[in-house]
Amino acid sequence: MKKTIIFMALAALPTIAFSQPTASATDDLTKFVDPKIGSGEHGHVFVGASVPFGMVQLGPTSIPQTWDWCSGYHDSDSTVIGFSHTHLSGTGIGDLFDITVMPVIGEVTYARGSEKDPKSGMWSYGDRSREIARPGYYSVPLSRYGILAEMTATPRTGLHRYTFPASDNAALVFDLENGGCWDRPVKTRIEADGNRRLKGYRFSKGWANDQKVYFVAEFSKPFSSFTLHGKDNMYGRASFSTKEGEQVLLKVGISPVSIEAAEKNLRAESPGFDFDGTASRAKNSWNEVLTSVSLADRDDNKRKILYTSLYHSMMLPALFSDYGTPDRYTILSLWDTYRAEMPLLSILQPERYSDIINTMLDIHDRQGRLPVWHLWGNETDCMVGNPGVIAVAEAVVKKTAGVDAKRALEAMVATQNDTIRGLGLRQKYGYIPSDLKEQSVAYDMEYAIADAAVANAAAAMGDRKTAGEFRERSHSYRNYFDRKTGFIRGRLSDGSWREPFDPFRANYSGNDYCEGNAWQYTWLVPHDIEGLKKCFGSRKAILSKLDSLFTAPSYLTGEDVSPDVSGLIGQYAHGNEPSHHVPYLYAMLGERDRASAMVKRILEEQYTAGPDGISGNEDAGQMSAWYVMSALGFYPVEPAGARYWFGYPLFDEVSLKVPGGSFRILVRRDSKDSTRIKRITLNGKPYTLPYITHSDIMRGGDLQFEF
Repeated sequence: MKKTIIFMALAALPTIAFSQPTASATDDLTKFVDPKIGSGEHGHVFVGASVPFGMVQLGPTSIPQTWDWCSGYHDSDSTVIGFSHTHLSGTGIGDLFDITVMPVIGEVTYARGSEKDPKSGMWSYGDRSREIARPGYYSVPLSRYGILAEMTATPRTGLHRYTFPASDNAALVFDLENGGCWDRPVKTRIEADGNRRLKGYRFSKGWANDQKVYFVAEFSKPFSSFTLHGKDNMYGRASFSTKEGEQVLLKVGISPVSIEAAEKNLRAESPGFDFDGTASRAKNSWNEVLTSVSLADRDDNKRKILYTSLYHSMMLPALFSDYGTPDRYTILSLWDTYRAEMPLLSILQPERYSDIINTMLDIHDRQGRLPVWHLWGNETDCMVGNPGVIAVAEAVVKKTAGVDAKRALEAMVATQNDTIRGLGLRQKYGYIPSDLKEQSVAYDMEYAIADAAVANAAAAMGDRKTAGEFRERSHSYRNYFDRKTGFIRGRLSDGSWREPFDPFRANYSGNDYCEGNAWQYTWLVPHDIEGLKKCFGSRKAILSKLDSLFTAPSYLTGEDVSPDVSGLIGQYAHGNEPSHHVPYLYAMLGERDRASAMVKRILEEQYTAGPDGISGNEDAGQMSAWYVMSALGFYPVEPAGARYWFGYPLFDEVSLKVPGGSFRILVRRDSKDSTRIKRITLNGKPYTLPYITHSDIMRGGDLQFEF
């Protein structure tokens, strides 16, 4: 791509001095995290106890099994059927919720139950007025039974503490029947091993077609009896007598491999029943990752949004390997996270980032292609394109330590040269015809982005032939550009346009796009802005069209409009990923001040500190990662570009922990409302590029903006 230099040469500038202190490693930054941000509307975030990137996400599961309960929790509903050890966060499909535990008093019906009947099932209302949710810890009183439920976690184990009333018939019930939304059990087993220990497994089929979770559980006191109940004995009841205020603790180790591995995880990570110590260590684990970003800003609301966003960005992917083995990961929501979350982790978590990329390469070795949306050992093939290719290519371009570039390039080329999921049609026609595959435009345009990523990776490795081949393939989107309408639109196998055409149509199914419409997909060309400019005919024309995106009427048409197309500013949809790079196209087209103004607007309008604080699905960390990256002042627009385009730095002083020490972003403003960048310096010297490179960030230093 041709570099667009938009800064004038500047005279030498003095380094700007900032006297405010930044957060130290000893600061408790978890106090600025509110896990319930995004738990309302359609945010779908997980609320419960976990550690960063942990296999265990231990928290409440509610009765409803519909779209807004994909994480098992919603701000509008306080029902609890139990506390499950695996959850998703921010997805648009529900699954997991494995190994659910519910404390009860007396005899109950062993079923999920219905809110219409307060005595049905085992469920209870959770008292939200006394609920506590903070990093690494969750608690809620269960009103039906008068029991206080508390939980914390290690990477592979969950630790429960239940405070019971006096009862001769108290119990902890293991529920292996009820999973997340579309998940259903295929085979289960639960058995007692002595009078303090249970073991078993839950195999299920849902979004993940062949999901296996093994577990071992131990109790802090002996149970008086253990009985099996319900359909196919999928409920196991461990009964006790309890005194008023007595605490019964339970620890559960899980594994995707075997009961023996689950026991090993339990022994290694939870050798005793030190609940408070475990919660403290979980909190420290969160502080360790949160302190990778330190703020001088003392605006508590802004700090809450930033650190909660960082928290959400570091919840997933989740560990998918047992203790003592190389770290490998699952819940790879790559169509979402290749855009900002993976680049963010490459800066703040480089070693873990390397392990995540190597996980993808291992998946390629097993299934013959890089992952699309991998969940608990299963390829779901959810969403369009080959996003795993883009994530792996970025690691190659960034020369990520521990990633074998040759192995990576071979995996990328093999994946892009496959013939499944429309790739064969693309090879035959040069594009994917809309009469031969649904969501054809979305598939092809994401494949084009992946092609450009392969080209960048090959170029970084000195392979000019492969780079040239894939660069040319990345231009396939041009087949969809209609000069007459000025939109990207569906094209049939005979070369004609699909009719009728409505750029506002955003049907969930039967659409040429995926979770979007022509307004949004016309801009899904982050890899070839110069080529897109030529499609429009001139810089003036493309800027005029880009302006109209943000001023068009904010309505959508269709019989079944996708709920994912949300957070509208005109037809720009911040609540969904295909739009996330679009404000930065202004910077790429030489209009840095317009980019700055629009990014500032999105940061301030689309994110709040309330339960409805995320304008779309959290999408496994992507929505929050966009906020973190953009609040720092830059964003990774191009696939595998290893550079971050400038937008609007929200904070006056922020420091990142990087391998080179510290990378500080410093801002001086004539006015808090100013969005015009007057000058930039890097380490005290004038800086004229419209982006900062990955290598410059990782070396450490000072990037200074003047507004």
